[in-house]
Amino acid sequence: MNFELPTPAQTLKIGTRGSPLALAQAHETRARLMAAFDLPENAFEIQVIKTTGDDRTLIDADIALKTIGNKGLFTKEIEEAMIAGTIDIAVHSTKDMPVEQPAGLVLDVFLPREDERDAFVSIKYKSLVDLPQGAVVGTSSLRRRAQLKVKRPDLKVVEFRGNVQTRLKKLESGVADATFLAMAGLNRMNMNEVPKTAIAAEDMLPAIAQGTIGIERRADDARAKHMLAAIHDGPTGQRLAAERTFLAALDGSCETPIGGLSIIEGDQIWLRGEILKPDGSQVFVGERRGSVDDGAALGQSLAEELLGQAGPDFFEAVAAG
Repeated sequence: MNFELPTPAQTLKIGTRGSPLALAQAHETRARLMAAFDLPENAFEIQVIKTTGDDRTLIDADIALKTIGNKGLFTKEIEEAMIAGTIDIAVHSTKDMPVEQPAGLVLDVFLPREDERDAFVSIKYKSLVDLPQGAVVGTSSLRRRAQLKVKRPDLKVVEFRGNVQTRLKKLESGVADATFLAMAGLNRMNMNEVPKTAIAAEDMLPAIAQGTIGIERRADDARAKHMLAAIHDGPTGQRLAAERTFLAALDGSCETPIGGLSIIEGDQIWLRGEILKPDGSQVFVGERRGSVDDGAALGQSLAEELLGQAGPDFFEAVAAG
């Protein structure tokens, strides 16, 4: 090694958003690095960086993400800090990450995947099936909104933004009868008290990379590359190679409702994917099975199949609204 490990005097600076979930993910990353290199906690410094997507006024007003430009909403300011050298690594929810990183940055390290499923959350009802005709459901996710319109076109879907705590308060105040959260986030924050029911992927295909933590670094930072390699989870990386290639070959901009999930079965990988119109009027689904080593190629192939089903003007029509 031609570099020094971090010390209390020369810390490794970890950039993150400031939500409780984002901090829990940064703390998990720090704990894994501490264990891997036998380092004290004060050899690391967690720096909270506010992103455009964290603007409190936009959250409180339930402004839809797509109206303020989806791409990089939760990452741009963090990546700018890393390029400037004020942080060394950045911890992200991988599902928030664009499929391409800015020049000079690399996203190739992932921690073990948590539960990838969506959670149905309601104070009054146990599941989506239990919701009465015309019930109000809150979500800021284009994917969940479209999937709901396919399964339950009778429901009224309203914009619903904020972190876990904010959304629960909105439920308690009667803004909506139910909402959806990621099981992974609830588990990472040990929020066992939240009234939730996990939704099988067969009923609601999750977002690409849901439940995964991705760690970004500068491409030329040898120390960060070496340290992060020690905590990378290989199977999660293999699953995301299939999922994120699928996403990249489609749209990848968060403007289109896209779901996808890969599962490793021995030396095989099973990838399912879907694209939907935001109003639920069309949904195109497909799957691939093959060698784990061919995950990226399977993702590309599945994307091409769905693009063929949807037709050349599908994404233009979606973008036009």
